[in-house]
Amino acid sequence: MAAIDRLLAIMARLRDPEHGCPWDRQQTLASIVPHTLEEAYELAEAIETHDTEAIRQELGDLLFQVVFYAQIGREQGLFDFDDVATAIADKMLRRHPHVFGEARVADAEQQSAQWEAIKAAERGNDNGDDSALAGVSTALPALSRARKLQQRAARSGFDWPDHGGVLAKLEEELDEVREALEAGEAGAIAEELGDLLFVCVNLVRHARLDPEAVLRHANRKFERRFRTMERLARVQHGCTLEQLDLAQQEALWQQSKGEEK
Repeated sequence: MAAIDRLLAIMARLRDPEHGCPWDRQQTLASIVPHTLEEAYELAEAIETHDTEAIRQELGDLLFQVVFYAQIGREQGLFDFDDVATAIADKMLRRHPHVFGEARVADAEQQSAQWEAIKAAERGNDNGDDSALAGVSTALPALSRARKLQQRAARSGFDWPDHGGVLAKLEEELDEVREALEAGEAGAIAEELGDLLFVCVNLVRHARLDPEAVLRHANRKFERRFRTMERLARVQHGCTLEQLDLAQQEALWQQSKGEEK
């Protein structure tokens, strides 16, 4: 525990009213939330790119965020790091009765169902909300929240048996988007596009994939190919990409795709 004690001491010094860091001293629980989200996404990127050294560093950055919150909580008399660690340890014991108790599960799927049942019971005890959708945070990224809502609904039996139904729904929603675009009604366009995205998330879920991870992969692929297009424009045409017409840009796009094969 020497390493965590050292980190806690460093955090306390950074927040010291007289000798601490001016930037660290002025932070609040709310002000560091954007930094926490950024660190979490940087960790996800490091894991997806299999960069072991980056994973180690990003885990440290994320741990520092937890220590930061705990220090602010201690200063305000709300909680400290020990409270945080104790709470999560108690939760893990409570939610794993098949490991730390007498319950038995046959496989990971059954364990997940047990986990959700325990969470549902906890939510019911906390605020009386017994909906299957209770507790899905509104602060989640929209794609992740859509997947969580769909997963919860599916546990209640509200789901297609396979991806065939989702594909049919996707085609239906696409037709409705076309109708809205043709009508030119901004509100209807936004609503139908939202429905289309929601069904796309459902299709990703049926493929047992994470929509955020899938889209991050697509983003990286697009960025890589676009940068290749920019390079090819300079090398082959002696100009920037925006100086080419759409047909020339499409040719470079196809060439950039070909270079990856």
